[in-house]
Amino acid sequence: MLRHLLPDPASVPVEPDRLRELVAGREWFHTINLGHGVITPGIDDTPAKLNWLDFPESLNGKSVLDVGSYDGYFAFESERRGAARVVASDKHCWESVGIADGRGFDIAHWALGSKVEKRLISVEEISPASVGMFDVVLFLGVLYHAQDPMRYLRHMFSVCSETLILETHTDGNDHDEPMMVFYPKGALNGDPSNFWGPNVACVEAMLYEVGFGNVEVIWQKATRLVVHAHR
Repeated sequence: MLRHLLPDPASVPVEPDRLRELVAGREWFHTINLGHGVITPGIDDTPAKLNWLDFPESLNGKSVLDVGSYDGYFAFESERRGAARVVASDKHCWESVGIADGRGFDIAHWALGSKVEKRLISVEEISPASVGMFDVVLFLGVLYHAQDPMRYLRHMFSVCSETLILETHTDGNDHDEPMMVFYPKGALNGDPSNFWGPNVACVEAMLYEVGFGNVEVIWQKATRLVVHAHR
């Protein structure tokens, strides 16, 4: 278990050679600057996403929930930008094997001396009772994995006191009316966990339906979409 490999950063300084060994010993999805001259070799150019997410420059004093945190880039970036409390949640990934097994998050957490709270919890389990309320909820790359997208969005609304930042795959954008495309048996990218491609109108309509009062389309390109939904 990785926890036996990683000392408490509050008591044991990070050794750059050991950090490089741990980083090199696994695959990474997120590209994270861990300091000590080490950047994770992620297959995703994660820092480049900050602009098109319109990620807040300052989160001073805010509480942030990062749902589907994976290697934790956006949770750690929220902490770096001054968030008072950050919770990183995942279950689908962190209970799997290989690149998505959660060890990347643990290594980054140790290397950064982070105070981000790690919660092994599914989207269906997220509620004010289980995790609390948050000023900002990050819901990045998760919606199209939902068998029941409306249920996922209701859970996000229930814990969001200010703003939801949502990024998702879309499809059917040649239609003006809200619609979703269903992907059976891994039809999207050979991944059986990809279920739905909502169009932009559908994403907006679903967010209003679950209770958000204002939905802004922040960025759209081909089959990707970013919206900010406000209470």
